Amino acid sequence: MTYQCPLCHLPLQRLDKQWRCENNHQFDNAKEGYVNLLPVQHKRSKQPGDSAEMMLSRRTFLEGGHYQPLRDRLVALLNEHLGSDADALLDIGCGEGYYTSAIEQGLNASRKMQVYGLDVSKVAIRYAAKRYHQVEFCVASSHRLPFADDSLDAIVRIYAPCKAPELHRVLKSSGLVLTVAPGPRHLYQLKACIYADVQLHSDAEESLEGFERISTESLGYEMALDGKQAFDLLQMTPFAWRATEALMQSLSQREAFACETDFVISLFRRKDEVDA
Repeated sequence: MTYQCPLCHLPLQRLDKQWRCENNHQFDNAKEGYVNLLPVQHKRSKQPGDSAEMMLSRRTFLEGGHYQPLRDRLVALLNEHLGSDADALLDIGCGEGYYTSAIEQGLNASRKMQVYGLDVSKVAIRYAAKRYHQVEFCVASSHRLPFADDSLDAIVRIYAPCKAPELHRVLKSSGLVLTVAPGPRHLYQLKACIYADVQLHSDAEESLEGFERISTESLGYEMALDGKQAFDLLQMTPFAWRATEALMQSLSQREAFACETDFVISLFRRKDEVDA
C-alpha cells in the first residue's frame, strides 16, 4: 500500500527522498522519516495542530503511564477483532505516537501489519517519526486522508475529528473504526480549576453513518498526580487555552492532585451498503 496524492488523488511513489505522483506533484520525505502531505492550500493556520510545548507535556505525561490502561485496552480490542490477514491500520490524530507505537508492537506480535500515524501538527509528527521507526508517519488533514479507497483494515481515532464518509471511503469491506471519546466525568477536577460552573461531557452515544456499532464500553479510574504531572496534563488538553498563568503556576506547585479519567471506547464495523 502507498500514500495517495492530496492534490489529485493519484498514488504516490517513493523516489529516493521524495514522494511523487504521475502528475508530478512532489512531497519531500523529511530526514526524520515522515512525509508532509498537507499542502499549504489545505492549512487553516500557519502552524496547525498542537504546539511544541503541548507536545512535550503530552509526551512527559503519557510516558508516566497515567493512560496506560487505555492504551492496553485499545491494543486488546484490536487484537480480538482484527483477523490475522489484516495488514494496514491508521491512527488519526496520532500526536507524538504514544498509542501508535504500542498498537504497532501489539498487533505485529501475531501478524504482519503496517501501521500509519497521521496528524495535522508537524511538531508532533516530527517527534513521533524520530522515535518510532516501525510506523509510517505523515502530516496530513484528517478530513482529506491521503489513502486510496478500500485500503485500510482499521482506523483508530482518539479524540480526533474525521467525517464518517471519509472513514468509510478508505476502509476495506468490514473494516473497523475504534474511537475514544471523553465520558461525562473525564478530567472533572481539572475542569473545576478553570470553570466556575463545570459542565459534564455529553453521554450521548456517537453514531457513524455507514457503520454498525460492535461495542461500547467505559473505562475510568482516579489518577494520583503531583503538581508537575497535573501541569503537564492541563498543558496537553484544550483546557490550557482557558487557563491563566496564575492557575498554571499554582497547579504546578501542588504537592498532590487527584483527577478522574472517564473514557468511552467504541468499536464500529463498516457496512458494505451505506443507508440511504
